[in-house]
Amino acid sequence: MEPRNQTSVSEFLLLGFSQDSVHQPLLFGLFLSMYLVTVLGNLFIILAVSSDSHLHTPMYFFLSNLSFADICFTSTTVPKMLVNIQTQSKVITYAGCITQMCFFMVFGGMDTFLLTAMAYDRFVAICHPLHYPVIMNPQLCGLLVLMSGFISLSYSLIQILLMLRLSFCTNWVIPHFYCELAKALTLACSDTLVNHILLYMVTSLLGIVPFSGILFSYTRIASSILRIPSTNGKYKAFSTCASHLCVVSLFYGTGLGVYLSSDAPSWRGMIASVMYTVVTPMLNPFVYSLRNRDIKKALQKVLGRTLLTLLRIAL
Repeated sequence: MEPRNQTSVSEFLLLGFSQDSVHQPLLFGLFLSMYLVTVLGNLFIILAVSSDSHLHTPMYFFLSNLSFADICFTSTTVPKMLVNIQTQSKVITYAGCITQMCFFMVFGGMDTFLLTAMAYDRFVAICHPLHYPVIMNPQLCGLLVLMSGFISLSYSLIQILLMLRLSFCTNWVIPHFYCELAKALTLACSDTLVNHILLYMVTSLLGIVPFSGILFSYTRIASSILRIPSTNGKYKAFSTCASHLCVVSLFYGTGLGVYLSSDAPSWRGMIASVMYTVVTPMLNPFVYSLRNRDIKKALQKVLGRTLLTLLRIAL
């Protein structure tokens, strides 16, 4: 049988976590809960930062953009999985699969660059405090966010354009809960050498270059903190970085788990992907709100106003 080309591909099948219908309600409830917590938690961070003038600083500007990227990142995969579980269907259209890949790469890449920008912000604040307002000006902060989106979108579009030229075999089953690019490439009948070269090259660059920038920033930060004479001063300086360090550890730790599990059994890869795509964005708001007094105060105001509004509507 001759392989069909990309124009005849109408849909893919996403195997998901379990074929047993008994487990479907449990999976639906679990992922719906995590998704709602992720969206609400990150949305409250955005509202808190935008509504409190004390939080209109570069650090919180990057944090609100990170929260927005996390909401979009999770929304590219989880809602479709929930719909498939609810309808007991494993189908995703070809156009839907391509779209999911595109946005997954865009917002995943933005997360990486935003975490690097936040590390640079902490580096300037601690190592060059007198020049901080000049260096981290609104124009630079906006440019860093725009560049993170532009680079991520450019890579995503290039990879998608290369994907569109491929021909696919009759096996259109993706052993995952979302359209992962690497898994989809294994289904292609045509030559995917260029796709794989670009995939591994950019994945390495997105992993190594930003992480190297974060590592360099925190090496300099640690050196500066150790030179502070008072213990209280050291603690205050380190406390401004603690939340970001926790988020970086979660992001790169789970990302490394996804990379290492790429050749492992499919269920291990899916569990690692859940940690990377769902659990980490869900935990980020808690990490920042629990370890940051300013965010706590702003969140209390936002929650108070939200509850008052709901009470007025109810009454």
